[in-house]
Amino acid sequence: MTDIYTAVVDIAHAPLNPASALDFVSDPRFGGIATFIGRVRQHNHGRVVTGITYDLFDPLALRIFQDIGERARVEVGGPLKLYIAHAKGSLRIGDFAVVIAAATAHRDEAFRACRLAIEAVKHEAPIWKQEHYVDGDSAWSEGCSLCEEHREAELAAAQQPGHTRGHGH
Repeated sequence: MTDIYTAVVDIAHAPLNPASALDFVSDPRFGGIATFIGRVRQHNHGRVVTGITYDLFDPLALRIFQDIGERARVEVGGPLKLYIAHAKGSLRIGDFAVVIAAATAHRDEAFRACRLAIEAVKHEAPIWKQEHYVDGDSAWSEGCSLCEEHREAELAAAQQPGHTRGHGH
């Protein structure tokens, strides 16, 4: 059994399930578990959102998710269990869009692995996001994977001691 689980979940068949992530990473070797759950929010950039459609190129997304897991393992420098799943299809407000869970021996490594995973998914995975608005309009988001300059600036800032940052995407 592998210690890295990756999935693209077509929500027409089943929703993302955070409990599955916790089940996967639960291991008696590990005392630290960190999770990130992204949900569809009602407002973005001053507009009222009614839903989001995500499209992914599954084979490439899964390969990138696996690569992210391998980088996270190197980052924490020890045993790691990592779960990365992203929704595909039409999501409503409140639906889970992404679920990430990382388990390590200690909390610091779990937090670092989880943070690395979500940031890398947002910046590197082939995920296309179309927002639907209350006025009937819709728009494709540029997405973080398309803004390399923004990504490089965020990564450089993250390496500064004591730095915390928000994420607008």
